[in-house]
Amino acid sequence: MSVKRNPLVKRVLIIASAAVLLLVLGAGGYAWYLYHDATDTISDIYQPIGTVPPAGDGTQAVAGGAGGTSSEGTATGAVQLAATGDANPSDTARRIVDLNAKDPFTVLLLGVDERSGDVGRSDTIMVVGVNPAKHSVLLYNIPRDTRTEIVGKGTTDKINHAYAFGGVDMSIRTVERFMNVPIDYYVKVNMEGFERIIDILGGVTVNNPFGFTIDGVNYPQGQLDLDGENALLYSRMRYDDPKGDIGRIERQQTVMGELINKAKRIKTVTKVPEILDEIRANAKTNLTLDDMKALFNNYRKEINTVSKDQVNGGGERIGGIYYYMVSEQERTRMHDKLASQLANDGI
Repeated sequence: MSVKRNPLVKRVLIIASAAVLLLVLGAGGYAWYLYHDATDTISDIYQPIGTVPPAGDGTQAVAGGAGGTSSEGTATGAVQLAATGDANPSDTARRIVDLNAKDPFTVLLLGVDERSGDVGRSDTIMVVGVNPAKHSVLLYNIPRDTRTEIVGKGTTDKINHAYAFGGVDMSIRTVERFMNVPIDYYVKVNMEGFERIIDILGGVTVNNPFGFTIDGVNYPQGQLDLDGENALLYSRMRYDDPKGDIGRIERQQTVMGELINKAKRIKTVTKVPEILDEIRANAKTNLTLDDMKALFNNYRKEINTVSKDQVNGGGERIGGIYYYMVSEQERTRMHDKLASQLANDGI
């Protein structure tokens, strides 16, 4: 299903928007202060990829042009995983994306439940394929209980455990293997930081489709005004949802969409320093300041359609543990759809 002007497209560019606040605020000392504060924030949250070897041999074609063959069916392209034998690959060892040339690219978005004294797990795992030539974004939310190979660990486990075992790097390699596509960029955000940002912006309003109770908090059906703590709890419920983890993903998207809508309003500009403090404390990305400027300048106006595709599968217990099982056929379908999204095919 395609949705025009969906605010989720801004999720890919949310930090880039902070970097170019000067364009919104106009000239003036306060704007100058905010611009430099945003620049400092981006410098602080920058963290390149590079502690776990890439998935596979790094040579399979996974999207774009003609004649490429993937390890899980036939693809139609030539976007490749980085060809490197380096045991400690960096961003520079991976494929090159030219954002100034408006190349298609992928982003892995990780929402991490990470508290003091706890290494945490990735509560939200989203793969985003962006192609300005097609004026579109394709989103895949991967259920956190999805059973797959954990690349670099040598085990098969829930996909969200990759973060607990090896942080962002292992998560990237694991998702690359699961989807059979390269991950060009990532954005990791501690979900506790979102709680504080929601409070800074005055809460969010959601339309709850059915009533439920979680951790002693009642959420009746209908319109609800939620502060940060209750919004985060609302977005985490899944056991009483008939859709399970898919329903939880939908609530997370609703809360995120409302949060982004509030953040875009000009009256929240005075709150930007507080928001930047939370981003600095709770986010990491391999996007540089120049990358973010290129995204804002070259992609923002080119994207007008966001498509969301569901990862189809079913629950199964193995050794008494619940997993979300995704067939090889479904993985091939997802790969082929994302490969097509990333293809430069003359459009």
